[in-house]
Amino acid sequence: MTPLERGPALELAGELASGHLPKEARRDAAAIRDVAFGNVVTYSPKVFIPLTMLCRDVCHYCTFARPPLPGRRAYMTLEEVRALAVQARAAGCAEALFTLGDKPELRYRTARDELEAMGFESTLDYLVEAAHLVLTETGLLPHLNPGVLSAEQLLKLKDVSASMGMMLESASVRLTESGMPHHGSPDKDPEARLATLDAAGESRVPFTTGILIGIGETWEERAESLLEIQQSHQRWGHVQEVIVQNFRAKDGTPMHAHPEPSLQDMIGTIVLARLILDSEISVQVPPNLAWGTQSLVEYLQAGINDWGGVSPVTIDHVNPEAPWPQIERLREVTEDGGFLLAPRLTVYPRYINGGWISRKVEPSVLKLADTSGLLRDFSWHPGIPVAPPDVVASPWLWSGRSGVKRRRDFDLALAKAARSVPLNEDEVTVLFTARGPEFSALIHEADAMRREVSGDTVTFVITRNINYTNMCYFKCGFCAFSKGPKSLNLRGDPYLLSLEEIGQRAKDAWDRGATEVCLQGGIHPSFTGDFYVDVVRAVKAAAPSVHVHAFSPLEVWQGAATKGVSVRYLLEELKDNGLGTLPGTAAEVLDDEVRKVICPDKISTEQWSFVAKTAHSLGLRMTTTIMFGHADSYRSWARHLLVLRGIQAQTGGFTEFVPLPFVHMAAPIFLKGKARAGPTIEESLKMHAVGRLVLNPLITNIQVSWVKMGSEGAKLALRAGCNDLGGTLMDENISRAAGAAHGQEMTPQAMMTLASELERPWARRNTVYDILEQLQPV
Repeated sequence: MTPLERGPALELAGELASGHLPKEARRDAAAIRDVAFGNVVTYSPKVFIPLTMLCRDVCHYCTFARPPLPGRRAYMTLEEVRALAVQARAAGCAEALFTLGDKPELRYRTARDELEAMGFESTLDYLVEAAHLVLTETGLLPHLNPGVLSAEQLLKLKDVSASMGMMLESASVRLTESGMPHHGSPDKDPEARLATLDAAGESRVPFTTGILIGIGETWEERAESLLEIQQSHQRWGHVQEVIVQNFRAKDGTPMHAHPEPSLQDMIGTIVLARLILDSEISVQVPPNLAWGTQSLVEYLQAGINDWGGVSPVTIDHVNPEAPWPQIERLREVTEDGGFLLAPRLTVYPRYINGGWISRKVEPSVLKLADTSGLLRDFSWHPGIPVAPPDVVASPWLWSGRSGVKRRRDFDLALAKAARSVPLNEDEVTVLFTARGPEFSALIHEADAMRREVSGDTVTFVITRNINYTNMCYFKCGFCAFSKGPKSLNLRGDPYLLSLEEIGQRAKDAWDRGATEVCLQGGIHPSFTGDFYVDVVRAVKAAAPSVHVHAFSPLEVWQGAATKGVSVRYLLEELKDNGLGTLPGTAAEVLDDEVRKVICPDKISTEQWSFVAKTAHSLGLRMTTTIMFGHADSYRSWARHLLVLRGIQAQTGGFTEFVPLPFVHMAAPIFLKGKARAGPTIEESLKMHAVGRLVLNPLITNIQVSWVKMGSEGAKLALRAGCNDLGGTLMDENISRAAGAAHGQEMTPQAMMTLASELERPWARRNTVYDILEQLQPV
């Protein structure tokens, strides 16, 4: 549905004024929400930081603003701000909501004197300092509400905040007249507030605004206020959420006896907002101002998708008489209403990219975000020596207690995948967005397919990694292993193994029971295709029976180019000298939009695919991988899987799919603030599960990287569609260089034990999945 134009919007406002809410309007509002936001309702875990309660305005309903008193500071000290932010971070907050009166120094000498004593010219200057402190010392994302601002002021504040906001409250000039609630409050002039709204858009600031209902405005004025917000958003695209807030009468204010709006007033206004505003704009109501549980459920039915900021640390300083609901209680209400409650950042997902966030703030945003752009789960990161939570054992699928509804498009995509019907990009993407009961259904379906296709046997191969050099002239942003000319002081000393050393390591591996050696390294400036041929010869001379699994498509492409031959010619020469299979690394994410960010000088998706198809045509089979959880998206993951499926449908040359969660700790792109901190545990398992479903029946082996996931994470993956543990490795250097702490080798006995702990049989295989040895668990 397209947003209501002025005429139909005012017509609906007229019906609401008469006490009639059309059933079709309420139905349409909920439908718009469902299409735009699915079955997820969000909230922001925040701390309320009232930097000053002085204000030059005198709104007749406000108890937040207070006049100065002798002995009471006009502003929080920076030490108080820091202490509160540290407490909030420890409590799991992600947002620091700075709330303050509008330019109090213009009215109160106390404010001017205190600012001067601290070395600041204005409240906004002090706000910049306080927000910068919170951002840099705690990682909380500031959301700033300082009132009416110019474009210049907005740009200054943008460098210390992830988002900003200002309630429009009302676009009615009538409310500023004598006897009305905004009389005597220059910053509540609608023209000034609408100018700030437009200036925020021009400055590309993700912005929160809203209307305050029940302060004397008419239904027509409510509609006009929403139409003004919509028009500004149409000009700039910057309004991330609109709050529909109900007036609460407060003792000690001129409006203490003013009647409050009814629940039906709120329901009607929510519907009106959802129908007037673009569907991408969140509609939010404060849950602490509701009339109990049933009113919250009715808000959900009317079309809201967000509960706003909820604090486990501080009260609502604007409405101190209304305590926040407990998060678990809010979760129950939301689920009973059919929705999944999810924490978010102060900035909404669609504003995280595209230049909306200052480069000074972006690293802090990315550290907190998951792939969907919501607040990530911090209980686990790839590579850390901490067991992830057992999300596979979630009660969603089995208990039947949850009222969360599953999306129709998800169910349709999952049903098609379960029948091995090829999915399109949108359908694969929607599988990756699964949460809650959808996540459980996805995992269940993937593991059922694993059991049907691959059985219960957990396979592994005894192999040794030989990384023959860590020197590389490519500049992949995710790589903490390679060393270029400008990084010789990082990550240990540069090295280049001799051919003799490579051969000796292959022989040692064979003597220890390895059937395979995996050879990969950086692209040394001196390498040509002849070097790769020499490496294969050296390995086969030292260990004639070992399987040589070597050279990514990047190495093959670069080797052919430097040797001055075709890719086919080099692959034929390598095969003739003993190359058995290729590792399908250097794929990262096969979406060139992402590759421009993480590895701009590397081969393209088309070039990678060309090497794979050429190898397959020569009988050289290949693993395939994805390295995910950095600067990518669910859609780029979907594109990657469809590239693999397309190649496999043509050639049948891939042996397995190996998801590689991004290990962020020492990765340059993360240290530069341009990548997320790896996928969450749920995202990691979704990659294995969706890979199983989307690639079946063309690729039937799904491997988990124990180096990235750890043994406990590997167990979860083996319950989420995986059937293979990969290789024992003996020498693992690449993930370790990035910060992974799961060791350089997992022994065959350890792999057998891991399978037995799952009450699953194990089998030792070779590179192409021929079974060499197997045993049922004891």
